[in-house]
Amino acid sequence: MPAAGDIAQRVLRWRRQFGRQGLPWQDTKDPYRVWLSEIMLQQTQVATVLDYYARFLQRFPDLPALAAAPLDDVLALWSGLGYYSRARNLHRCAQVVQREHGGVFPNSSAALAQLPGIGRSTAAAIAAFCFGERVAILDGNVKRVLGRALGFAGDLSVAAQERALWQLAQDQVPARGVAPYTQGLMDLGATLCSVRNPECDRCPLAKLCVARSEGRPEAYPVKTRSLRRGARSHAWLWLAQGDRLWLVRRPEQGVWAGLWSLPEFDTPQALQHLLQGWPGQGEALPTIEHALTHFDWTLQPLRWQLPSRLSAPRLAALTGQLPLGRWVGLDQALQMGLPAPLRKLLSR
Repeated sequence: MPAAGDIAQRVLRWRRQFGRQGLPWQDTKDPYRVWLSEIMLQQTQVATVLDYYARFLQRFPDLPALAAAPLDDVLALWSGLGYYSRARNLHRCAQVVQREHGGVFPNSSAALAQLPGIGRSTAAAIAAFCFGERVAILDGNVKRVLGRALGFAGDLSVAAQERALWQLAQDQVPARGVAPYTQGLMDLGATLCSVRNPECDRCPLAKLCVARSEGRPEAYPVKTRSLRRGARSHAWLWLAQGDRLWLVRRPEQGVWAGLWSLPEFDTPQALQHLLQGWPGQGEALPTIEHALTHFDWTLQPLRWQLPSRLSAPRLAALTGQLPLGRWVGLDQALQMGLPAPLRKLLSR
């Protein structure tokens, strides 16, 4: 195993010459901006985050602005970025910091990790970048870099083994240059030390990397418990009257929690049964195949156009058979927090 300090020296040298430069959240000690970038970058590529990050800061330039905003506005800006619990936790965290910390982020990783939606690695990143704390991060990229370099054979599906890697990661953190070292590890994982086909010949850790010396870098990190994907299928009702459509709020738990969506039915047959005797006419739209983290979702939308002239009691009787919702104009709907496939459908 490489000696403590060897990895840091090589990463720091490489970072100065080859690390990623010019990302909008780099070279700042503003905890708000670092925190926002860290949350957005969880399970999301940099190229995707760039536009969202800029739009988010334009609308919410600082923590008080985010804390004071309605959750619907936050979800609307987050729409399409996925993993919407991040947006809800982001909003809740801003309110907690504003209310309980006077709008100022705590300056230690231990205190930061107590805030909503901030895990150990995110807390460490904020503390390292903004406050210079000598603390290790261990996001997915860094697990891969250190797991390979150290030849860590422990199964990271086991909590005790993940704790052991945390300790090894902490041992590697240099006394000085914590922020560039941390950024360098992230850059290595994002550019050279990829999941498949890592570019070992260009890596600054190549000469001391245990995984490379074994000739099997893709065997690390070890995680035996794999995710089992499922499949779901539902029908969607796009109920329209003029330029309005009926949107319903999804439950606060589960997929797309808190977003606005179309009424959902277990099968197209169940939807057709409901629509028997309804005024207007329907059109089956192309099936949507949407991949989520844990399952593949088949959505079969049907657009039902109601007559423009219906009495208020008749209209209320029809919508009363649907989940609680409200009528909104199409333009207004596109400004709300919508699931990505619905936004794409409505934008057509």
